[in-house]
Amino acid sequence: MIKSIIDRLQEAGTPFRIAGGAGELANVKDQPPNTPAVYVYIARERSAQSERINSIMQRTAADIGVVIVTTNLSQQKNAAAAGDIETLKTYVRAKLLGFMAEGASDPLEHVEGELQQALGGTVWFEDVFTNARYQEETDG
Repeated sequence: MIKSIIDRLQEAGTPFRIAGGAGELANVKDQPPNTPAVYVYIARERSAQSERINSIMQRTAADIGVVIVTTNLSQQKNAAAAGDIETLKTYVRAKLLGFMAEGASDPLEHVEGELQQALGGTVWFEDVFTNARYQEETDG
């Protein structure tokens, strides 16, 4: 699922120089080696009660974190980077809203977005999307 979302954000015309998952995000110390960057990971999963007809089937909703990072030192007080983040948020939301990620049963929906940090010309913003898939009992 995450790979298909990253691939979607890296399609032709992408503004992102770097894209990765949770592992790549974990390797970032202060800021990515290149920006703009985007990192995608499953932030949380919640399962509903199981349904049983012939086998157990359970709906699992996933919150997908999309962290956007950009740096722009061309204006005072992070103003340029703050403007850039708005453009990047618009791009991410347009690409992901309604997108059917691989392995999902529902298309992505936007839940919320939040500024994570703005320091030294670098802005970190996280959008959260949600979708769901159905898990089924397997024999064996």
